Amino acid sequence: MTPERLRDLRVLARSLRDELVAVRFDIAAPAVGDELAASIAAANAASMLRQLDDHVLPRLDHIDAPALVIVGGSTGSGKSLLVNSLVGADVTRPGVLRPTTTSPALIHDPTSRDWFATRHVLPGLARVHDGEAHGHQELRLVCVDSMPPGVAIVDSPDIDSVSVENRTLAAELLAAGDLWIFTTTAARYADAVPWEFLAQARAQDTPLVLVMNRIPAGQEQTLRAHLEQMLDERGLGGTTVFTLTEQPLDGTRLPTSSVAMIRNWLVELADDDDARAAAIIRSLTGSLSNLGVQTRAIAAAADRQAQTVATLRTLAHSPYDDAGTNIRVDIGTGAVLKGEVLSRWEELLGTGELLRQLRTGVARLRDRIAGAMTGRPKQEIELNVAVEHVVETLIRTRADEAAFAAAKAWRAHPAGAAMLATTPEASILETATVDLGSRAALVVRDWQGHVLDLIRGVGGDRKTKARVLSFGVNGAAMVVMVLVFAHTGGLTGAEVAVAGGASAFGHTLLEAVLGDQTIRNLAMSARSDLERRVDELLAVEVARFDRMLATFAVDVDAPRRLIAIADGIEATLP
Repeated sequence: MTPERLRDLRVLARSLRDELVAVRFDIAAPAVGDELAASIAAANAASMLRQLDDHVLPRLDHIDAPALVIVGGSTGSGKSLLVNSLVGADVTRPGVLRPTTTSPALIHDPTSRDWFATRHVLPGLARVHDGEAHGHQELRLVCVDSMPPGVAIVDSPDIDSVSVENRTLAAELLAAGDLWIFTTTAARYADAVPWEFLAQARAQDTPLVLVMNRIPAGQEQTLRAHLEQMLDERGLGGTTVFTLTEQPLDGTRLPTSSVAMIRNWLVELADDDDARAAAIIRSLTGSLSNLGVQTRAIAAAADRQAQTVATLRTLAHSPYDDAGTNIRVDIGTGAVLKGEVLSRWEELLGTGELLRQLRTGVARLRDRIAGAMTGRPKQEIELNVAVEHVVETLIRTRADEAAFAAAKAWRAHPAGAAMLATTPEASILETATVDLGSRAALVVRDWQGHVLDLIRGVGGDRKTKARVLSFGVNGAAMVVMVLVFAHTGGLTGAEVAVAGGASAFGHTLLEAVLGDQTIRNLAMSARSDLERRVDELLAVEVARFDRMLATFAVDVDAPRRLIAIADGIEATLP
């Protein structure tokens, strides 16, 4: 591999590491089709990150470093015994108790001491140079003169250990290796767990040597043939296989003659720079290629996280959008002009007397209405309070409906249901906020003040302004507020829709009041302002759902960046 390719791959691998550190799969999205479930995607991302740190990045930075040979296998398959026999020293502790290997041992020659001591590989494991290592986060370094320079061996825990920590560490170590020596026995070579790991070796094209141990006398050829057949069937044909028959130990090790072929393979690998480099490049290339494939799956899962957030946001916002629409309809079709508001308005105008004046002409009727609007602060206050109460109730009712609908929609969605299940305050999302009523009342009062400001700032010619103000500022404001709740479309005579049927809001009466375009414009402006204020109230309500979604900090651009990295790896690999 050329230095230029190594440099480009190093940049891509570091970018991938940064993305994997940042990507999150907090939203409990189940698997759909070929897409990974969120929990699986998170576990895969963590595994990829470990492989980058433990193997890929160190190897890209130091392509000529000693080859790391991982000895792995099932419980009782003789890993530690094999390592001691290959090295010719008791560097690990085989035994009858299971699990046996807890803290892994890395056996190296004296010239490689500094390389492995400085955590170039397996940086997450603390180094223990002398004495016994304790726990799964320590790596015991053992310097042995008989180890050939250029290679090092790691005795890893059992892949099928009863200890979760052992199994996890075994998988991490195997992913960090340049080559594997995988041990099994005549009794257990067909077990499912070892083949899962061998499939991993195939997926990332890790050079592999398989050792079948404890073969009964006379069955070596038969069992070897069956094992090689299984390898062929699983895409691992051509794997180097060594066999070891049942035999007495030479002290605490296998007889030197029985492991001579495996020892010779190891020494030849160490002595042949080209063969060792080819194995290292093969493993590195396979790991990067497999990481590229996994990156695409991670990108798809990350994109699904973003899509799920968008879906949940839509499910929450849609009922509130509907609430805003319904409030607009309620405002524009006279729903407010009923009950107490209608009564207060009729009291303010002195309806009965005014209706008797309908036949006296529009100009005189306007004068009568203007007179009714002045000098009656108590009735105006009562009308304002009535409007405030009705609009507040309307907003709270629609907001309650929206909250219930949004929470229900989330509970019907798997990710939304999981989110609510882990949120102690989830039940309060089903109703409007406790203080919505007081906030709505304040909004209505502020809006009424805004209407007064509109009246004070009325434009037009002096005659028009004088006509509007002939009602008095408060009186004109009352008319404008009532008109806001009394129309559907424009404010022309034929289109006015009035609550109360043949009451004081009769067609002719309002036509008399609406004689000036300025009044109509003021009403339209006031209505638009009220709708804006209502939208702001509803935005505060739906923001509760948005805040929950914001805690997941989904990066919508992460999938695109991950795909670009996968494309780059694919294009750069030889």
